[in-house]
Amino acid sequence: MKLIIIGRGNVATNLLEAYQRQRVPVEMVSSREGLDALPTDADAYIYAVRDNALQDVINKVHVPARALHVHTSGTMPITVFGADKPHCGIFYPFQTFSKEHIIEDFTTIPIFFEAKAIDDVTAIYSLALAITPHIYETTQADRERLHVAGVMANNFTNCLYGIAKDILADTHIPFSALLPLMDETVQKIHTLSPKDAQTGPARRGDETVMQHHLELLKREDYREVYQLMSRIIQTQQS
Repeated sequence: MKLIIIGRGNVATNLLEAYQRQRVPVEMVSSREGLDALPTDADAYIYAVRDNALQDVINKVHVPARALHVHTSGTMPITVFGADKPHCGIFYPFQTFSKEHIIEDFTTIPIFFEAKAIDDVTAIYSLALAITPHIYETTQADRERLHVAGVMANNFTNCLYGIAKDILADTHIPFSALLPLMDETVQKIHTLSPKDAQTGPARRGDETVMQHHLELLKREDYREVYQLMSRIIQTQQS
């Protein structure tokens, strides 16, 4: 099996490392400069590019029809592949990726896939199985919901980490003091539901503490976030 990963971003870089660790012949090419010299003898082409560039990149790839084509988007449909690419599907590794922090153990990461034709299910499954045992066939609708859930669980949480760091910026307390708390929060979710794991003044209904926190927050948007999240927590507990 020879693979070509199209793209040089966070997902592409981590997939390259994952396949190289498994000694799978793989090459990464730029979606901007590398398409003119794209190898045409690969068994599979993995498109790991931005959603707003995906269709354009796919349209520029011309290789034998026997090849498998998959994209890694959490939201783009399988219909972005035209008739010239009859063997196609979706190959969505569900994780946060950064080039600056390569994931060394890909075997813990789930991959969600979709195939255009039943004959391609086995091919995409094998493509995933080379790097992880956690493989799930899914629909477009479910994958879109999963993507939104991922934004809530990861991107928005990371944004809240940034707010927490900003709150501590003019104190003598380092951001690292929050790390044990953040780690324990995640660990609890492995054995408790989010509702059961929830703590804090909003869950207790402690209006005095919440009002004091609002007075400490200098930015209006931070106060709005605090109030909205507190209301949601109280709603979830009712």
